[in-house]
Amino acid sequence: MPTRIGMVSLGCAKNQVDAEMLLFTLREAGYRIVNEASLADVAIVNTCGFIEQAKQESIDEILELAQLKKEGKLKAIIVTGCLAERYGEEVMKELYEVDAVVGIGDNANIARTVEAALRGEKKTAFPDKLCLPLEGGRIQSTPFYSAYLKISEGCDNRCSYCAIPSIRGRFRSRKTDAIVEEAKELAQRGVRELVVIAQDTTRYGEDIYGKPSLDRLLKELAKIEGIKWIRLLYCYPDRITDDLLDVIAENDKILNYIDIPLQHCSAGVLKAMNRRGDRAWLEALIKKIRDRIPGVVLRTTLIAGFPGESESDFEELSDFVNKMKFERLGCFAYSREEGTPAALMDGQLDEDVKLRRQDIIMEQQQRIMYDYSQSLIGSAIEVLVEGYDRYAECYYGRSAADSPDVDGKVFFTTDGRKPREGEFVTVRIDDCLGCDPIGTMEQ
Repeated sequence: MPTRIGMVSLGCAKNQVDAEMLLFTLREAGYRIVNEASLADVAIVNTCGFIEQAKQESIDEILELAQLKKEGKLKAIIVTGCLAERYGEEVMKELYEVDAVVGIGDNANIARTVEAALRGEKKTAFPDKLCLPLEGGRIQSTPFYSAYLKISEGCDNRCSYCAIPSIRGRFRSRKTDAIVEEAKELAQRGVRELVVIAQDTTRYGEDIYGKPSLDRLLKELAKIEGIKWIRLLYCYPDRITDDLLDVIAENDKILNYIDIPLQHCSAGVLKAMNRRGDRAWLEALIKKIRDRIPGVVLRTTLIAGFPGESESDFEELSDFVNKMKFERLGCFAYSREEGTPAALMDGQLDEDVKLRRQDIIMEQQQRIMYDYSQSLIGSAIEVLVEGYDRYAECYYGRSAADSPDVDGKVFFTTDGRKPREGEFVTVRIDDCLGCDPIGTMEQ
């Protein structure tokens, strides 16, 4: 019987795509892939190492698997991904139950790593980050109708709070032809929604085509038969061009949904973050986007409690959130990450101050999202069916306003035909449950 491999992938969607490529490599090498790491012979933890909370989640997962290994239910544990890349040999020293710790540059050699672990060898390997493959097969781990499409790797933005450039390396775009070919293969498998991701999607193409080329890429993706929704995440505000906005506005397949992580609005805080702009510039950008793309849904992420963030800086952020009324927003308490410039800055705030400020922003945002959902009552919206909730006795899915994993759901009932998972249906919204719309499927 082939050796069974189980994967636990943590963190962002970009890391998930790496995990899918690792699994494909292992399957091609003759290993049997199982859905539960606890049912495997070898467990691989594809870790996140971005912020403290994510690091702890990775460590907790490794410790749980270590207990299974002690009980004889696992033969080996392999640690890959960002935590492995960031802390290297230290991971092996601190977590002695682990059999191999390999950086992202060693992903192409995962089959050899498994072989070594099964022989009882302890292995560490940290080749150049640029050895991480940009191309290759994947075993899709998302539902059959939706897939992430990673268009580049690494980041050159150098935000002062962020460890990603040191973990993932410099920015590298994939060639348009390769991306389009992969998207066509996904469409042939039944994927209807492409979620375009990168560390900075709007920088796409600068390094290989000499200028930002996301608009050109999106035009090519929109030509693919079978794809109905193209969703755009991780857009850096500096590089949102008029050409990009025009492509989104003019093409029905490209959703009127843009994820723009802004992090803050105070000029002083943004400067300390090594990000450009100020509140007036950001408000002008948001106005331009909404003017050019009527009905657009904007998602952003913010950081509360950055070093030196004064009460007036935070009040400005709070007022900005209330005024801009982002349809989707997440706020995180600043995480002090070793090796980043921000970790050495004066004015580090107490944890309780950071968490209180985060809570204030999210309480405001809950009201804004509730009002947005209320505004949908009486309208008919398109919903991608994801399943049936036996306890609530209704179906659920996502609208164009809801990105996988990070946004909400639309719940609905039907008096007639039962919709299939992955089908697009029209739902008339009657009410809301918190921030989630509730409605009835139109026959």
